Amino acid sequence: MATAPLTRAELDQALTGLPGWTVKEGFLTANFKAARADLPGLYAAVAAAEDEADHHAAIRILYGTISFALNTHDADGAITAEDTALATRITTLATTHGARPAG
Repeated sequence: MATAPLTRAELDQALTGLPGWTVKEGFLTANFKAARADLPGLYAAVAAAEDEADHHAAIRILYGTISFALNTHDADGAITAEDTALATRITTLATTHGARPAG
């Protein structure tokens, strides 16, 4: 059974608790800055959280920035509660690894 897409109101509400996250081109996205030496540990922690949730982000690492893009394939590429839950987890892990939201 597919997960239901969030309504615009639900998504706006979720974004209030997700500093640095925004909706761009149909994805829930965020960029975090961290020391380059900290990025492998952050990536490994996020990968473990993704596996645990059975939900995965598109991840890009470039120099001292790690970027995430989330949507739910099973909901025809819409943003769902699975995405906001993983975004919350990623934000917590980023903070733990010394990363901060980057515009």
